[in-house]
Amino acid sequence: MRGILASSIGVTCAAALALPLAPPAAASARTPAPAADVATRTAETADARADVPGSTQSLPLRPLTHDRASGAVLGLTPRTVRTFSLLGVVWDDPSADLHGRVQVRTRAAGTGEWTDWQDVETHYTQHGADPDSPEAASGTVRGATAPLWVGESDGVEVRVLPEPDPGGHGEHGEQPGERGEPEDAGPSDAGSGGGPSGGEGAGDADEVSALPAGMRLDLVDPGEAGPEESAEPAEGAEPAESAEIPRTGVMTAAAKAASAANSALVPLGAAEIPSLTAEETREELVSLRGPELTEQQQAKPYIGPRPAIVTRRGWGADESLREGSFVYTSTVKAAFVHHTASGNNYSCSQAPSLIRGFYRYHTRSLGWRDIGYNFLIDKCGRIYEGRAGGVAKPVKGAHTMGFNSKTTGIAVIGSYGSKKPSSKAVKAVARLTAWKLGLHGRNPKKKTSLTSGGGNLYAKGTKVKMKVISGHRDGFNTSCPGGKLYKKLSSVRSKAATYQGR
Repeated sequence: MRGILASSIGVTCAAALALPLAPPAAASARTPAPAADVATRTAETADARADVPGSTQSLPLRPLTHDRASGAVLGLTPRTVRTFSLLGVVWDDPSADLHGRVQVRTRAAGTGEWTDWQDVETHYTQHGADPDSPEAASGTVRGATAPLWVGESDGVEVRVLPEPDPGGHGEHGEQPGERGEPEDAGPSDAGSGGGPSGGEGAGDADEVSALPAGMRLDLVDPGEAGPEESAEPAEGAEPAESAEIPRTGVMTAAAKAASAANSALVPLGAAEIPSLTAEETREELVSLRGPELTEQQQAKPYIGPRPAIVTRRGWGADESLREGSFVYTSTVKAAFVHHTASGNNYSCSQAPSLIRGFYRYHTRSLGWRDIGYNFLIDKCGRIYEGRAGGVAKPVKGAHTMGFNSKTTGIAVIGSYGSKKPSSKAVKAVARLTAWKLGLHGRNPKKKTSLTSGGGNLYAKGTKVKMKVISGHRDGFNTSCPGGKLYKKLSSVRSKAATYQGR
């Protein structure tokens, strides 16, 4: 699969998409997208199946005629593209930091209206694999911004504003306002009348050379919603907890393998793992891990009731995008909580599409072996399986650089630097950690010892006392999971311990 990816990245389709559009006032006159002057990466033969569509358009960023109003030196002028819903900027060297700001505007496919400028979170690779791990050393990994969900769009403009002082906007992606929160740029940032930041041209060579090499904009179409994609729960309602219903259609060998990893919990092809009562969960724990449990654990296991979890089959994962094998760690000693930093402008019914977008972005754009997070949670509190290998197993993720061994990564979909997470999402984090940590006998209110695999807070080999439920920023110098979500972790620990019966 990596070979296919490497060769497909180099394919460039000839044609005429690079024609700039008129400024926003005239942009509402919709023009059909011509053939794409972009590199396009699609899934292999599996994309012919209706339940796993999707594609990635990759547009190299070009020097811009220097615009004193915005300061942009690299980017793309307004243009028509094939429909996409999620975007991010990617570059060649995963160790290179982008010292500056990335801002985008997009055109809604339904209305033809352009958005205001939005900031994209620029520091994201700290969500990745541990340094020197096989995944990080694969030779396919790239640097990137966080993915930004923009909804169905068919036009885009991007500008990169170098930062004269790398510390000017704070550590690791701090933008104006709370760190880690994509937000609209103010009027003073938008250039004259909020229009384009300048034409493509020579730019400022010194400022362009200071940016990471090979910068390009990746536009992700996550594909159409499958028939199992659930409707948004009514206000005040709990997420649906039924659906032990297999998806229709022929399963590939890779899809069977991903589904079979959960075979101790549900039948092959199940779209959702149903919730269990406390007693049912304790019985299941003994059946799953009986020989490993102490007599005390068997007599009185502390574990929260298993919550309902949407499987990869349920959210429509194209299993051809990931690497074939599963990688496990020996146990789960801690859970790291993240936010996806992808913005909050989504409905819960769109969450499966967002996850398909993250998955394609992580595998096709960043070169990871699979989606990085072990679990994801939407604003309505629905829980989703992330990296393949089995939700009850200690799957090694790529979510907290330096601390992916013996941990699990849980990402709440959205940006929570200045916006509070929903009470349903917070409750779901507590329910999930109570169960997942309970499988391994961990007390959510305690601390545990972890060994760093290398990062910017702790050198490789350093033994660190960490809370059993920690935020990403506890293991790496980053704003993730956003200040508002981080403040909720204390209550998450208490609730998770209560769910465990402590």
